[in-house]
Formats: sequence, structure tokens, C-alpha cells
Amino acid sequence: MHATIPLFFRPISTGNSCIDFMKKPILLFALFILVLSAGCKKEQIVPNRTILTTLNSGSWIKLDGGRSYTASINMPEIDNYFNDYGGVLVYVSFETGTYEQIPQVYNGVSYSYLTRSGQIVIEIQSSDGLAVVTPPGSVKVKIVLVESI
Repeated sequence: MHATIPLFFRPISTGNSCIDFMKKPILLFALFILVLSAGCKKEQIVPNRTILTTLNSGSWIKLDGGRSYTASINMPEIDNYFNDYGGVLVYVSFETGTYEQIPQVYNGVSYSYLTRSGQIVIEIQSSDGLAVVTPPGSVKVKIVLVESI
């Protein structure tokens, strides 16, 4: 008794030749998947860097007749490439020891920052932009540098 089964629009015998015929494509497919999956495992873990620093009351530079102040933090870790492709998170802590991410408004004073190659500049001004502000005393600053690959 000899029957045929259409496989991919081609009749194939169900005798021993069918098994031999199917072994090669299955083995080739399995080998292809094995080679393909072996090259896919690439793990690269890049840890974030955290830098703690303090801005003293003398660190602030008055602008606009006292309506805004800036303070610069030297950051050699931020080069042109990192400034373009990395991420910078900045947190400030006043007397409480709790870090709060900026930009934010604290006691009517707006805190923000900008980054450029080699430094971070923290800016403060009144939340309405019109009133004169008093720069804070000592401020702890936490900077988190996030690498991007």
C-alpha cells in the first residue's frame, strides 16, 4: 500500500523516503535557529553615576538686580558626547536631608538647571519672575548621570 500526501504542493510518498526527505530541512532549520540565537545574547550593563556636592551661600551669582541667581558646578564627567546623548538628573536637599528633583518650586523660588560640556548651572528665581529672591544657604546637590548607549 502506497499513499501520497501533498506537502508544499508536491506529492511525497509516505514510505521511508518521506522520513529521509523531511530530516534534512528540519535539521537545517534547527541549525539555523541555533546559530541565530547564539549570537543574540549581548548584555551590557552600564551603571548610572551619582555625584554628591554642596553649594555654599557664596556660590550664587546675582543676576537681574537680585531677581535671579545662578551657581555653577564643575562636571568633567559631562563632555560634548555625554551632553548630547546622556541624561542628567539633579536633586537638591535643604535642611531636611530629603532630596527633591528639580526643576521645582520651593518656598516661592523656582529652581531649574541646564547642562553644558564640563558643568551644570543651577538657576533660581522667584516663581512669578518679578520679585527679588534670597539665595539659599548651604544646599546639598545630588547629580545622577545616566549613560545612554
